[in-house]
Amino acid sequence: MTIRVVLADDQSLVRAGFKVLVQAAPDLEVVGEAANGDEAVALARETRPDVVLMDIRMPESDGLVATRTITADAALAAVRVLVLTTFEIDEYVFAALRAGASGFVGKGVQAGDLHEAIRTVARGDALLSAAATQALIARFLSGPGDVADGAAERLSDLTEREREVVVMVARGLSNDQIAERLRIRPLTVKTHANRAMMKLGAHDRAQLVMIAYETGLVRPAAPPR
Repeated sequence: MTIRVVLADDQSLVRAGFKVLVQAAPDLEVVGEAANGDEAVALARETRPDVVLMDIRMPESDGLVATRTITADAALAAVRVLVLTTFEIDEYVFAALRAGASGFVGKGVQAGDLHEAIRTVARGDALLSAAATQALIARFLSGPGDVADGAAERLSDLTEREREVVVMVARGLSNDQIAERLRIRPLTVKTHANRAMMKLGAHDRAQLVMIAYETGLVRPAAPPR
């Protein structure tokens, strides 16, 4: 099955480079290119891609606005946004994750890593390393956000097992790792995570991670001394 990708970056040379990288994989196809956020949203609605590879800092309408628009549109529920960034520790990246982006990759990413990143978010998983997520949260989290209104109150709706799974997802564990720790099947882990997302109003696992930190269910690790 071919994964369909839209590229959104205001620099044509950057788009051209990423197009070559993306289409080097036999299961990936670029179906559109956008130079700003408005064009990215229009292409998402027109082509219904699996993934939008989105630069955040673009002139006119930026990638942050486009990410919010795409993730808030019920007709685009299957579209995932993967943020392109120069610096991982960036308030724009944090805001994009709050807005519903499924993860982020650096613009210097290697072809193989980019392919795997696109495949990861296309199948509905979050692309968030534990270290990068904790660094973002520790630097920019200042109080409850609007990623999922009322999520803190809805924590009480989670079962004990769902809370366990959410905590482990937020700490960067994969389904297989969680399954091994809890002695259950990976498919059961995915079911618990999906139910938690539904109860908390999370768009995907990336937002589940954000909610876990923002509500205090999980706290950033203390920096090493």
